[in-house]
Amino acid sequence: MSRTADRPPLHVDLGLLAWTSVSILYTPCINDTTMAAYTINVSNEKLAQLKEKLSQASFPDELEGSGHDLGAPLADVRRLTKAWETFDWKAQETKLNSLPNYHTPIKADGFPELDIHFIHQRSDSPDAIPLLFCHGWPGSYIEVTKMLALLKSSSNGVSFHVVAPSLPNFGWSEGPKQRGFGLKQYAEVNHRLMQSLGYDKYVTQGGDWGFYITRAMGLLYPRSVMASHINMIRASPPTWTSHPVLALQHALQPYSEHDKKGFERSNWFNTEGNGYRVLQCSKPQTIGYALTDSPVGLLAWILEKLHDWTDSYPWTDEEILTWVSIYYFSTAGPAASLRIYYEAVHSKVGGVSRDRTQKWIGTVKLGLCHSPRELTLVPSTWARTLGPVVFESKKERGGHFAAHEIPEEIVADLRQMFGKGGPCYRCVADVAKL
Repeated sequence: MSRTADRPPLHVDLGLLAWTSVSILYTPCINDTTMAAYTINVSNEKLAQLKEKLSQASFPDELEGSGHDLGAPLADVRRLTKAWETFDWKAQETKLNSLPNYHTPIKADGFPELDIHFIHQRSDSPDAIPLLFCHGWPGSYIEVTKMLALLKSSSNGVSFHVVAPSLPNFGWSEGPKQRGFGLKQYAEVNHRLMQSLGYDKYVTQGGDWGFYITRAMGLLYPRSVMASHINMIRASPPTWTSHPVLALQHALQPYSEHDKKGFERSNWFNTEGNGYRVLQCSKPQTIGYALTDSPVGLLAWILEKLHDWTDSYPWTDEEILTWVSIYYFSTAGPAASLRIYYEAVHSKVGGVSRDRTQKWIGTVKLGLCHSPRELTLVPSTWARTLGPVVFESKKERGGHFAAHEIPEEIVADLRQMFGKGGPCYRCVADVAKL
């Protein structure tokens, strides 16, 4: 069974991946008979409509000497708009569909069932660890693709079964039409997806909303989430009442050069790069009109983040257009992806707030990855207030989209954390025997 969706083909640099061989070797899990293959197939009508809108785009003027500090540069947006008009979507669609794409219905409590799209790549190793990869905004499930071949192969005594969903309201997954779908519900969907695939015990990896959602999963499902690796770290200074030992270390140890640069980066984000978040947390519907009606507006909105949030990553036009196209042609539409910001800071009684995920969760072993161009960076003493940290790495390069920018570094972290001699070696298997 396969599903044909009215969605666009996308492009990723396939030189980095052996996608065809991944698709051939993949052995599907058949625990849930409702799971089916998923095919992306954008109609010619949708593609023609996009080209028509792009051809009629109007652009603002620009101040002399303008740079990225004022937002997406006019020359870049003009070039990418023109490139988008002539992009060979169908060729890229074929390549993207060679990934192990699936979809299945998943229900969060109190909400109607949603059709959830996901990548599911199983390793050939009988001892492979189930790994949920959780993306954020403005990313998507394709952030995991550079790591798929590496995670499938066994190294240091470990390999991974990878599950990478399009979150509800993102990519090829449906989104709810009711209010109140917050972090608790995103966590429920991810957890129930893993259960539907037969993974009762698993580990997680994520940044951006992937940080908050996987943290919520650990809070809600401590018997299933054995460990989490995060590449965006949000935490507060330790206090004498909650973390006296860490507070003492924090008081006695001077800030390192790494810490000082981290504070500079954090200050930049809070003062110069935070405007989008304020708007999306408070009035997501208003900006949703612009991003839905204008492909150029959506392009500029996301382009700004791809530039500012990375560590001089050499984006190609094809990569950028891939990311933007996922949002423009997404099942729920571009506006839907903004709603998580509002719901996460307006959580109702019984929900999981952003603030709660940034505090101690003692049941899940934690791995930390500090990248120098992350949006906010905190000292290790702050980060260790999140939970029992068993692994920590500090990178020389990399930014917010670590899985895409420095995939080999994230894979190395996972192999050290879960491989032979690592603090979480066979953590899933060992618990399963209890």
